[in-house]
Amino acid sequence: MIYMSVWPTSQVHHRWLDQHSRDLLAFGRRTADPGGGARWLDARGLPVPGRPASALISSRMTHVYGIGALLGVPGAGPVAAQSMAGLTGRLRDTVHGGWFSAVTDDGTPEPGKSCYDHAFVILAASTATQAGLPGAAELLADACALFLERFWDDRTGMCVDTWDTSFTTLDEYRGINANMHTVEAMLSVASVTGDQAWTERALRICRFVVTTASAHHWRIPEHYDSAWTPILEFNADKPDHPFKPYGATIGHGLEWSRLLLHAAASPLGGNEEWLTTAAAELFDRAVTDGWAVDGNPGFVYTTDWSGRPVVRDRMHWVAAEGINAAAALHALTGRQVYADRYREWWDYSAEFLIDHEHGSWFHQLDAANVPTDTVWPGKADLYHAFQTTLGPRVPLWPMLATAVDQHLA
Repeated sequence: MIYMSVWPTSQVHHRWLDQHSRDLLAFGRRTADPGGGARWLDARGLPVPGRPASALISSRMTHVYGIGALLGVPGAGPVAAQSMAGLTGRLRDTVHGGWFSAVTDDGTPEPGKSCYDHAFVILAASTATQAGLPGAAELLADACALFLERFWDDRTGMCVDTWDTSFTTLDEYRGINANMHTVEAMLSVASVTGDQAWTERALRICRFVVTTASAHHWRIPEHYDSAWTPILEFNADKPDHPFKPYGATIGHGLEWSRLLLHAAASPLGGNEEWLTTAAAELFDRAVTDGWAVDGNPGFVYTTDWSGRPVVRDRMHWVAAEGINAAAALHALTGRQVYADRYREWWDYSAEFLIDHEHGSWFHQLDAANVPTDTVWPGKADLYHAFQTTLGPRVPLWPMLATAVDQHLA
């Protein structure tokens, strides 16, 4: 079916998005941990007992509720501050530097330090700085300095992935997932601080990804060795890994599509054709390989290198990234096809992913669009769904927190 109304730019639709963003914030309001940080939420929005405090969830919820504070939602600021307290408190390694991935209630940290987590700490700190949370600017400065020292490899223009806890031994694995979220974080720092050196670094990562994806028919190799040689069969025995699945990840093609458009809209991007062309190519490949390819609506999680589905479950974040990518491409081109996809995927999300009884979005559906929890139990955080309510309402530059502050606050 072809729709002629243009939802991404409709003010009536934007009012619905605004209400949905506030509904999501209401669902997650119990996330703040009295001990500092944010807690993993179950299907009804209640904290999961016994689950360790997590740098990832604490960072994502600091980001989400920091934006909520910018939107003027009462109570959002205290949730953001308490979530950030985990990053300035027990999740911070005061001996070796950086942040633990998780810490149990008795203070035992999870071993290792990951680029993925540290990218989200930077994102959280940049949003908290934009929102004016006390201590956020200091957290941002410390996180950026640590990141440049430990994770940014200026020689390759890419980020390394995982260290041991003491930053003594660096793992040989290199990954695109961590670099993808680093691009988001770097562009966010540039938006908040005006320091375009962060944009320069982000553009170097983007160049690598575009070059590599174009050589693989716009399917993005996710896993590499220390020389940045793709390992195409990595985790073939763990195809549904939540962070490092085998094969091409459909949602990452969509997420990279959007990030390339943010980079193109930046002061250093100049809407360069290599960025905007690659964004469209990645979007088209993800849609061709991933959307409703097995007879049911929804995006499959992963495919092999010929485009054949491997994991057919539907992850909520993939649909969310598809919606935002379609909105971004429509903003750039004005083409109706992107508006049609945008509406189609919101209709799908409303039918299958949004939990109209208990709130938020189901994080995982099976191939028949029935909720399941083999990879993502409960409703851990609001990051992807919440951003989907904001992307269509702000320009591609600056990045989200700054754009909300300038255009929606």
